[in-house]
Amino acid sequence: MTPPESEPPPEPASDAGTAADLVITHCTALVHDAGAGHGAHEGIAFVEDATVVVRDGRIEAVTTERVEVPAAEHIDARGQVAMPGLINCHTHSPMVTLRGIAEDLPVEEWFNEFVWPIESNLRERDVELGARLACAEMIRGGVTCFADHYFSMDTVAAVTAESGLRANLGQAFFSSQGAGGLERSLDFALRHRGTAGGRITTSLAPHAPYTVDDADLAATARLAREHGLPVHLHAAENRDQTEASLARHGRTPIEVLAATGLLDTDLLIAHGTGITERDLPLLARAGGRIAVASAPRGYLRFAWPTTTPVRALRDLGIPVGLATDGAASNNSLDVWEAMALTALAQKSAEGDPRWLTSRQALHHATLQSARAVGLGERIGSLAPGRRADIVLVDLTGPHTQPVHDLAATLVHSARSADVRTTIVDGRVLMRDRELLTLDVPSVVREMNERMPALTERGHGGRIQEYDT
Repeated sequence: MTPPESEPPPEPASDAGTAADLVITHCTALVHDAGAGHGAHEGIAFVEDATVVVRDGRIEAVTTERVEVPAAEHIDARGQVAMPGLINCHTHSPMVTLRGIAEDLPVEEWFNEFVWPIESNLRERDVELGARLACAEMIRGGVTCFADHYFSMDTVAAVTAESGLRANLGQAFFSSQGAGGLERSLDFALRHRGTAGGRITTSLAPHAPYTVDDADLAATARLAREHGLPVHLHAAENRDQTEASLARHGRTPIEVLAATGLLDTDLLIAHGTGITERDLPLLARAGGRIAVASAPRGYLRFAWPTTTPVRALRDLGIPVGLATDGAASNNSLDVWEAMALTALAQKSAEGDPRWLTSRQALHHATLQSARAVGLGERIGSLAPGRRADIVLVDLTGPHTQPVHDLAATLVHSARSADVRTTIVDGRVLMRDRELLTLDVPSVVREMNERMPALTERGHGGRIQEYDT
C-alpha cells in the first residue's frame, strides 16, 4: 500500500552559497552504513568529527569534510553524538495525567478499578494538558516522533502541531460506542493526515479484538484499504489474552486479525507478547505491511510471562519498533529506557547473551521504529534526503566515560537526560536542555488543580470493561 502522504523524492541540494537552516559540526554521527553488513551490527556505524548540514527541513549532507556553508543556526557538538531522533511507536500521551495512579496491581484490576473509571472523567482540557506534558517529556528524552492511540485526538493533534513533534495519530474506538466510534476514527484520520506541514500522519485505531467485534474489525479493514490508511491497535497483548481468545472463539487474536482482513492492511500491532508459534505463518503470509511495537517496561510491571518475540518477528522480516505505552502503565515516556530494557529482556527471553546486541537495539530504536510507524523512507537515519529529525547526546558525563564501545555506551550507560538538543524537520525544539515550544510549569500547575475531579471514582462508571 502506498501511504497517502508519500513524499516526493528529495530535491537536489541547493546552491552551496545559499544559507542552510542548520549546520552541526564536530559531532560523532550515528549512521546506517549499508556497506557494513547486518547481523549483530545491523549496519550501525559511527562517523567521527562529522558535519551535518540541514536545508529546507532535510538532511543535505553528513560528511567528514570541512564545509563552508552559511547557516541560520550553527551548533558546535563536540563531545556529542548526533543520531536519528527516537520514535515512540505506541503510546497514549494524555495518560500522563494518570502516572502512578494505580501501582502494583494485575492488569485486570488496574483497568477495571482505576484506569477506565478515571478515564470516564476526562475532559478535553485534561487531554490537552496531558498531551502538552507528554510532548515536553518526549522532546526532553530525545523522542522526535510518536504513534498515539487515544480519545479527543483533535486536541492531541493541535498540541502536536504546536510542540513541533512528528506523530502518527489515531482516534481510538470500541464497539460499545456503536457505529459512531468507527465513523469518528475515520473522520479524524481523513481530516488530519498530512497536517502540521506534513508532520502528522494518521491511522484508524480500533482498540483491540476483545473490545471491537469482528464486524467492526472487518469494516475497519475495508475502510483502511479504501482510503489508504494504516491501522493501529492492541492485539495479543499478553499470553492470557491469547488463551482466553482460544477458549472463547477457537482462534488466537492474530487469527482474528487474519479472518477480518486486517493482516491485509498496513497494521501496527501494539505489544504482541501473546503471539504464538501458530501465529507466525499467518504473519508471514500477511498481505499488508505488518509491524509490532514493544514496550517492555509495562510487561515487567504487570509480571507478564513473555515479552515481544522480537527474534521470531525479525526472521519474518516484520519490523519491531520500541514504545513506552502510556505513562499510566509505564510511569514514563522514556524510549531510551525502552531501548536498554529491550536488549536485556531479549537476552533473558532467548537465553542468549549475544541477542540483542547494542547495535541491534539502536537499529530497533531508529530505523526499525521508523518503519514500524510507516515512515521508514522519511526518518530513522541520518542520510541525505531524510527529514532532519536529529538529537544530540552528550557523552562527557562520568557515567558515560570511558567509551570502549560507543553503541553499548549509548544503550546501557547514557540516559534520556543526556540528550542536549532535539531537532524535528530542522527546527530546534530543545537547545541545551531548554524547551523552546512548551511551557511546562504552567501545565503542571493547572493539571494539579484539576486532579481531584479527575481521579474521582465514586460514580461507579467506566468507559469499558476489561474482560478478555
